[in-house]
Amino acid sequence: MRDGGIVIFPTDTIYGMGCDIYKPKAVEKIISILGEEDKKKSALSFICHDLSHLSDFTTPIENHIFKAMKRALPGPYTFILNANNQVPKMIHGAKKTVGIRVPDNSIIRAIVEELGHPIFSTSVKDDDEIVEYTTDPELIYEKYGDLVDITIDGGYGDNVASTVVDCTSGEIEIVREGKGDCTVFD
Repeated sequence: MRDGGIVIFPTDTIYGMGCDIYKPKAVEKIISILGEEDKKKSALSFICHDLSHLSDFTTPIENHIFKAMKRALPGPYTFILNANNQVPKMIHGAKKTVGIRVPDNSIIRAIVEELGHPIFSTSVKDDDEIVEYTTDPELIYEKYGDLVDITIDGGYGDNVASTVVDCTSGEIEIVREGKGDCTVFD
């Protein structure tokens, strides 16, 4: 990743594809792999080891939202937050928001910890009309092995994505129910 490599990795939900957030050519390559149509539908987010890098990439977070994140993470949640100027435009787009994940998966969290900062990430999707996400690392390798530098086999993944929580208005709004339990925010 430090040299601009792209990695496919397990999370606590589905497999992800990611790179160093400070390697624009790698980010562009992932966006290219997604294709224009999938880019519009795919969630582009950062995977963090913990919450210590939040202030590096987001505007100040209200106390009740930070407490909710601390309760829920690490876990199967993506928090949509207002991005600051440190987030590259190709990632935050016109909305100027960023998705933040801290998966409960030791493999990806160890990679992020070793790298020393968050990674850019998106979900590994499937073209199948019935199954949205590929869960078998061997099938993922067959499909993406020539497009990425490494595919990490962490066993079969889940086929349920993370729960997406929009906090950009200062309130907690569930925009997609996924694997995460929404009652954690009550």
